[in-house]
Amino acid sequence: MTDLAGKTLFITGASRGIGLAIALRAARDGANIAIAAKTAEPHPKLEGTIYTAAEDIEKAGGKALPLIVDVRDDDAVKQAIDKAGESFGGIDVVVNNASAIQLTPTAQTDMKRYDLMHQVNSRGTFMVTKFALPWLEKADNPHVLMLSPPLDMKEHWFAHHVAYSMAKYGMSMCVLGFAGEFRKKGIAVNALWPRTTIATAAVANIVGGEGMLRASRTPEIMADAAYAILRKPSREFTGNFCLDDTLLAAEGVTDFDQYRVDPSVALQPDFFVPADNQPPATVSMKPVSG
Repeated sequence: MTDLAGKTLFITGASRGIGLAIALRAARDGANIAIAAKTAEPHPKLEGTIYTAAEDIEKAGGKALPLIVDVRDDDAVKQAIDKAGESFGGIDVVVNNASAIQLTPTAQTDMKRYDLMHQVNSRGTFMVTKFALPWLEKADNPHVLMLSPPLDMKEHWFAHHVAYSMAKYGMSMCVLGFAGEFRKKGIAVNALWPRTTIATAAVANIVGGEGMLRASRTPEIMADAAYAILRKPSREFTGNFCLDDTLLAAEGVTDFDQYRVDPSVALQPDFFVPADNQPPATVSMKPVSG
């Protein structure tokens, strides 16, 4: 494995949460980060902007390019990708992290929200990857990483929020298709998903509030797992649907309690984790005894 020094990452939704954590982990190697996100001005419920993220990335040792990008806007995406490629002399990695969520049953799902989830999640992922393809084809070890779940097509993952599940699994279907389509080009396409909920704004504001935040892991577990994936040879590791702790355990990590927000609280399993996928032997979902 090589590190990410001098590599250029184009990360959607990198102004906060998991996207920013991945950016900061790469920045520690001296990577270049294109921060493609919508938040240019402070938001009352959302921490961070593309500019605060850029400052953090620079402090961590990387180079940052903040870009105001709505992944629903074709022209904005194309221009941002080309600007990143021209500014840093190429693009080595695309991380499709931007996502929209609403966990409502069919009758309570507004069609504007349905459209938003599909435009951001599945369409945005497809479009960002499509426009980045000419740059990735020139890279030495190109990777595309989706923050999306394993394709476990079970009724219970859809029954309570059909619209969101369709949009999220759309990202994973891109992984399945792109991995096959780009294999001969040497472009790796993989998915990464957390076994537990992650302490992000989505969990705090939409999914479960303070209680679920305490039962979550920090974004750093996803950052460390993404870092391990992006360092792998692209021709040897593609088409995989990875769970964060399983991947890290295979990399030799044994201390997973370091990622808990509150060790005294049992961990909350995330959506879409297959029932037959058990945690590694070194992982406990139970509270850590004092």
